[in-house]
Amino acid sequence: MKNKFTITFVMILALMIFMTSVGEAAALGNRMLYFGTRGRDVKALQSMLASKGYFHVEPTGYYGPITERAVIEFQKNYNLRIDGFAGYETIKRLKSHYNLNISNSNDRLDVTAEEMDLLLRTVYSEARGESFEGQVAVASVVINRVLDERFPNTIKGVIFQPWAFTAVHDGQFWLDPDPSMRKAVEAALKGWDPSGGAVFYYNPAKVTSYWIYTRQVIGRIGRHFFAV
Repeated sequence: MKNKFTITFVMILALMIFMTSVGEAAALGNRMLYFGTRGRDVKALQSMLASKGYFHVEPTGYYGPITERAVIEFQKNYNLRIDGFAGYETIKRLKSHYNLNISNSNDRLDVTAEEMDLLLRTVYSEARGESFEGQVAVASVVINRVLDERFPNTIKGVIFQPWAFTAVHDGQFWLDPDPSMRKAVEAALKGWDPSGGAVFYYNPAKVTSYWIYTRQVIGRIGRHFFAV
Protein backbone atom coordinates (compact mmCIF):
# COMPACT_ATOMS: atom_id res chain seq x y z
CA MET A 1 0.00 0.00 0.00
CA LYS A 2 2.85 2.32 0.91
CA ASN A 3 4.60 1.72 -2.44
CA LYS A 4 1.35 2.37 -4.30
CA PHE A 5 0.89 5.66 -2.46
CA THR A 6 4.49 6.68 -3.21
CA ILE A 7 4.09 5.94 -6.94
CA THR A 8 0.84 7.92 -7.08
CA PHE A 9 2.43 10.87 -5.30
CA VAL A 10 5.42 10.87 -7.66
CA MET A 11 3.13 10.76 -10.71
CA ILE A 12 1.06 13.71 -9.42
CA LEU A 13 4.22 15.68 -8.66
CA ALA A 14 5.60 14.95 -12.14
CA LEU A 15 2.34 16.06 -13.71
CA MET A 16 2.41 19.32 -11.75
CA ILE A 17 5.98 20.00 -12.83
CA PHE A 18 5.07 19.23 -16.45
CA MET A 19 2.07 21.57 -16.38
CA THR A 20 4.17 24.33 -14.83
CA SER A 21 6.84 23.98 -17.50
CA VAL A 22 4.22 24.09 -20.24
CA GLY A 23 2.87 27.31 -18.78
CA GLU A 24 6.33 28.82 -18.48
CA ALA A 25 7.11 28.04 -22.13
CA ALA A 26 3.71 28.91 -23.60
CA ALA A 27 3.63 31.34 -26.50
CA LEU A 28 1.38 34.37 -26.12
CA GLY A 29 -2.09 33.45 -27.34
CA ASN A 30 -1.88 29.72 -26.62
CA ARG A 31 -3.73 30.02 -23.32
CA MET A 32 -5.83 32.46 -21.32
CA LEU A 33 -3.85 34.59 -18.91
CA TYR A 34 -5.27 35.89 -15.64
CA PHE A 35 -4.31 36.95 -12.12
CA GLY A 36 -1.77 34.53 -10.68
CA THR A 37 -0.48 32.99 -13.91
CA ARG A 38 3.22 33.00 -14.74
CA GLY A 39 5.30 32.40 -17.83
CA ARG A 40 7.07 33.80 -20.85
CA ASP A 41 3.73 34.58 -22.44
CA VAL A 42 2.84 36.78 -19.46
CA LYS A 43 6.14 38.61 -19.89
CA ALA A 44 5.41 39.05 -23.62
CA LEU A 45 1.97 40.42 -22.74
CA GLN A 46 3.52 42.89 -20.31
CA SER A 47 6.05 44.03 -22.91
CA MET A 48 3.30 44.68 -25.44
CA LEU A 49 1.24 46.56 -22.89
CA ALA A 50 4.31 48.61 -21.95
CA SER A 51 4.97 49.58 -25.58
CA LYS A 52 1.43 50.91 -25.80
CA GLY A 53 1.61 52.92 -22.59
CA TYR A 54 -0.46 50.66 -20.32
CA PHE A 55 2.26 48.93 -18.28
CA HIS A 56 4.82 51.08 -16.49
CA VAL A 57 7.14 48.70 -14.67
CA GLU A 58 9.68 46.10 -15.74
CA PRO A 59 8.01 42.95 -17.21
CA THR A 60 8.26 40.11 -14.70
CA GLY A 61 6.33 37.21 -16.17
CA TYR A 62 3.90 37.27 -13.24
CA TYR A 63 0.28 38.30 -13.82
CA GLY A 64 -0.33 40.44 -10.76
CA PRO A 65 -2.55 43.45 -9.97
CA ILE A 66 -0.52 45.85 -12.15
CA THR A 67 -0.90 43.60 -15.18
CA GLU A 68 -4.57 43.09 -14.48
CA ARG A 69 -5.20 46.84 -14.28
CA ALA A 70 -3.26 47.39 -17.53
CA VAL A 71 -5.36 44.75 -19.32
CA ILE A 72 -8.57 46.31 -18.02
CA GLU A 73 -7.55 49.75 -19.30
CA PHE A 74 -6.70 48.27 -22.69
CA GLN A 75 -10.05 46.47 -22.81
CA LYS A 76 -11.87 49.71 -21.97
CA ASN A 77 -10.14 51.60 -24.76
CA TYR A 78 -10.90 48.93 -27.36
CA ASN A 79 -14.49 48.18 -26.38
CA LEU A 80 -13.61 44.64 -25.34
CA ARG A 81 -15.20 42.67 -22.53
CA ILE A 82 -13.80 44.21 -19.35
CA ASP A 83 -12.81 41.31 -17.11
CA GLY A 84 -9.04 41.65 -16.60
CA PHE A 85 -8.46 38.33 -18.39
CA ALA A 86 -6.08 38.24 -21.36
CA GLY A 87 -8.07 35.84 -23.50
CA TYR A 88 -8.23 35.27 -27.25
CA GLU A 89 -9.97 38.53 -28.24
CA THR A 90 -7.84 40.75 -26.00
CA ILE A 91 -4.56 39.20 -27.15
CA LYS A 92 -5.67 39.25 -30.79
CA ARG A 93 -6.48 42.96 -30.61
CA LEU A 94 -3.25 43.69 -28.76
CA LYS A 95 -1.17 41.87 -31.36
CA SER A 96 -2.94 43.53 -34.28
CA HIS A 97 -1.80 46.96 -33.06
CA TYR A 98 1.69 46.00 -32.00
CA ASN A 99 4.87 46.27 -34.00
CA LEU A 100 8.04 44.76 -32.57
CA ASN A 101 10.13 46.36 -35.30
CA ILE A 102 9.18 50.03 -35.06
CA SER A 103 12.77 51.08 -34.63
CA ASN A 104 13.87 49.06 -37.67
CA SER A 105 11.20 50.15 -40.15
CA ASN A 106 11.65 52.86 -42.77
CA ASP A 107 10.42 56.38 -42.12
CA ARG A 108 7.03 57.09 -43.69
CA LEU A 109 8.04 60.74 -44.11
CA ASP A 110 11.26 62.68 -43.92
CA VAL A 111 10.64 65.74 -41.78
CA THR A 112 12.51 68.97 -41.18
CA ALA A 113 13.12 70.44 -37.74
CA GLU A 114 10.22 72.83 -38.33
CA GLU A 115 7.89 69.98 -39.31
CA MET A 116 8.91 67.97 -36.26
CA ASP A 117 8.06 70.97 -34.09
CA LEU A 118 4.63 71.23 -35.75
CA LEU A 119 3.96 67.54 -35.16
CA LEU A 120 5.03 67.80 -31.52
CA ARG A 121 2.70 70.74 -31.01
CA THR A 122 -0.16 68.90 -32.69
CA VAL A 123 0.21 65.78 -30.57
CA TYR A 124 0.65 67.73 -27.35
CA SER A 125 -2.29 70.07 -27.91
CA GLU A 126 -4.63 67.39 -29.26
CA ALA A 127 -3.66 64.29 -27.23
CA ARG A 128 -1.63 65.18 -24.15
CA GLY A 129 -4.16 63.41 -21.91
CA GLU A 130 -4.16 60.22 -23.98
CA SER A 131 -2.07 57.05 -23.70
CA PHE A 132 1.16 56.71 -25.64
CA GLU A 133 -0.71 54.71 -28.26
CA GLY A 134 -3.35 57.43 -28.52
CA GLN A 135 -0.65 60.03 -29.08
CA VAL A 136 0.98 57.93 -31.80
CA ALA A 137 -2.43 57.54 -33.45
CA VAL A 138 -2.98 61.31 -33.59
CA ALA A 139 0.45 61.83 -35.17
CA SER A 140 -0.39 59.05 -37.63
CA VAL A 141 -3.57 60.80 -38.74
CA VAL A 142 -1.51 63.86 -39.73
CA ILE A 143 0.90 61.64 -41.67
CA ASN A 144 -1.95 59.73 -43.31
CA ARG A 145 -3.42 63.01 -44.53
CA VAL A 146 -0.10 64.13 -46.01
CA LEU A 147 0.02 60.85 -47.94
CA ASP A 148 -3.65 61.07 -49.01
CA GLU A 149 -4.36 63.00 -52.22
CA ARG A 150 -7.53 64.49 -50.70
CA PHE A 151 -5.44 66.60 -48.30
CA PRO A 152 -2.48 68.99 -48.58
CA ASN A 153 0.76 67.17 -49.28
CA THR A 154 2.84 68.83 -46.55
CA ILE A 155 2.71 68.61 -42.78
CA LYS A 156 2.31 72.36 -42.48
CA GLY A 157 -0.46 72.37 -45.06
CA VAL A 158 -2.36 69.59 -43.28
CA ILE A 159 -2.06 71.10 -39.81
CA PHE A 160 -3.06 74.61 -40.84
CA GLN A 161 -5.84 73.59 -43.21
CA PRO A 162 -8.84 75.69 -42.03
CA TRP A 163 -10.80 74.02 -39.21
CA ALA A 164 -8.81 70.81 -39.52
CA PHE A 165 -7.65 70.73 -35.89
CA THR A 166 -9.47 72.23 -32.92
CA ALA A 167 -6.24 73.05 -31.08
CA VAL A 168 -5.06 75.27 -33.94
CA HIS A 169 -8.39 77.09 -33.96
CA ASP A 170 -8.58 77.69 -30.19
CA GLY A 171 -4.89 78.53 -29.76
CA GLN A 172 -3.77 75.53 -27.67
CA PHE A 173 -1.53 74.52 -30.55
CA TRP A 174 0.96 77.19 -29.49
CA LEU A 175 1.50 75.74 -26.01
CA ASP A 176 5.05 74.52 -25.47
CA PRO A 177 4.95 70.73 -26.02
CA ASP A 178 6.27 68.24 -23.49
CA PRO A 179 9.52 66.73 -24.87
CA SER A 180 8.10 63.25 -24.20
CA MET A 181 5.81 63.74 -27.22
CA ARG A 182 8.82 63.16 -29.46
CA LYS A 183 8.70 59.40 -28.85
CA ALA A 184 5.12 59.23 -30.07
CA VAL A 185 5.87 61.29 -33.17
CA GLU A 186 8.97 59.24 -33.98
CA ALA A 187 7.00 55.99 -33.60
CA ALA A 188 4.42 57.29 -36.09
CA LEU A 189 7.11 58.41 -38.52
CA LYS A 190 8.71 54.96 -38.28
CA GLY A 191 5.51 53.29 -39.40
CA TRP A 192 3.43 52.38 -36.36
CA ASP A 193 -0.15 53.45 -37.05
CA PRO A 194 -2.50 52.50 -34.20
CA SER A 195 -5.27 54.44 -35.96
CA GLY A 196 -5.45 51.76 -38.64
CA GLY A 197 -5.06 54.22 -41.51
CA ALA A 198 -7.52 56.83 -40.24
CA VAL A 199 -7.58 60.36 -41.64
CA PHE A 200 -10.02 61.71 -39.06
CA TYR A 201 -10.36 61.51 -35.30
CA TYR A 202 -12.65 63.17 -32.80
CA ASN A 203 -13.72 63.25 -29.18
CA PRO A 204 -17.54 62.90 -29.07
CA ALA A 205 -17.65 65.10 -25.99
CA LYS A 206 -16.05 67.99 -27.89
CA VAL A 207 -17.54 67.71 -31.38
CA THR A 208 -18.33 71.11 -32.91
CA SER A 209 -19.34 69.92 -36.38
CA TYR A 210 -21.77 67.03 -36.69
CA TRP A 211 -20.41 66.34 -40.18
CA ILE A 212 -17.76 64.17 -38.55
CA TYR A 213 -20.45 61.61 -37.69
CA THR A 214 -20.83 60.86 -41.41
CA ARG A 215 -17.36 59.30 -41.45
CA GLN A 216 -16.88 55.57 -40.93
CA VAL A 217 -15.40 54.81 -37.51
CA ILE A 218 -12.69 52.15 -37.66
CA GLY A 219 -11.39 52.23 -34.10
CA ARG A 220 -11.24 53.90 -30.74
CA ILE A 221 -8.29 54.67 -28.49
CA GLY A 222 -9.00 56.42 -25.21
CA ARG A 223 -11.40 59.29 -25.80
CA HIS A 224 -10.77 59.52 -29.53
CA PHE A 225 -12.69 57.80 -32.29
CA PHE A 226 -10.75 57.23 -35.52
CA ALA A 227 -12.43 57.32 -38.89
CA VAL A 228 -11.89 57.29 -42.66
